[in-house]
Amino acid sequence: MNLLVFGATGQVAKELHRLAPQATFLGRESADLLDPTSCVTAIRTHRPDRVINAAAWTAVDRAETEEETATLVNGRSPTAMAEECALRKIPFVHISTDYVFDGLGSNPYRIDDMPAPLSAYGRSKLVGETGILSAAGTSVILRTSWVFSAHGANFLKTMIRLGREREQLNVVADQIGGPTPARDVAAACLTISERLMAEPAKAGIYHYSGAPDVSWADFARAIMQQAGLSCQISDIPTSAYPTPARRPANSRLDCSGLSDFDLSRPDWQNGIATVLKELGAIE
Repeated sequence: MNLLVFGATGQVAKELHRLAPQATFLGRESADLLDPTSCVTAIRTHRPDRVINAAAWTAVDRAETEEETATLVNGRSPTAMAEECALRKIPFVHISTDYVFDGLGSNPYRIDDMPAPLSAYGRSKLVGETGILSAAGTSVILRTSWVFSAHGANFLKTMIRLGREREQLNVVADQIGGPTPARDVAAACLTISERLMAEPAKAGIYHYSGAPDVSWADFARAIMQQAGLSCQISDIPTSAYPTPARRPANSRLDCSGLSDFDLSRPDWQNGIATVLKELGAIE
């Protein structure tokens, strides 16, 4: 099968390369997501059997001042990919985010809950979702949250670095979500894209996040414990750690639809152990 992946250096793209090294991976030099037409050209050139979009603008705070650029990458280009895949009648899998929701309440968000993003990043991702759904192809939008891995910049790697440097850290405790290992996201994308080839009726929106739901502060404590670091974590409210972009307080996702693909929520505790071993932080 000829699998085409947009993205080459991001967390999920790196894991996809491990799991499916035979696939074709397109970095910025091959497909510029600032130019939606280049994404269409790439699909026409490579003539894949299925496409996964693992590329995204993930600089959440910078998007507040560069929303137009973020929307091109996260919105217009994925829409163009989905439209071309629809024309060719091939499956398309796109990774989205919990940031399309406003984070109100404490119930897990269902796939049919109304999006109401708080940030430019969230709005840019919602543009992508809307365009993909409008393309009416065999597409799956996979919303995930709090992705971590041994690659790139992410919360786990930041905690390890700071935990080695400091005796105590203040971490937000009133934002709740499901940390999700990038390796599991990659595996889910592959499973979904394969199943869509045989079962196109399963196209739609799905949620995929790690279990159990936890606060950033408790996630940090688990990281310190598994890494054998003595750094103490002190709970603080979001108001004590202001950022340019507003984050949803409630990032819980209802992942019940995963049963359509015989998938379940990954255990982020196991994910921490795997990443720490890869980083050489534990034996």
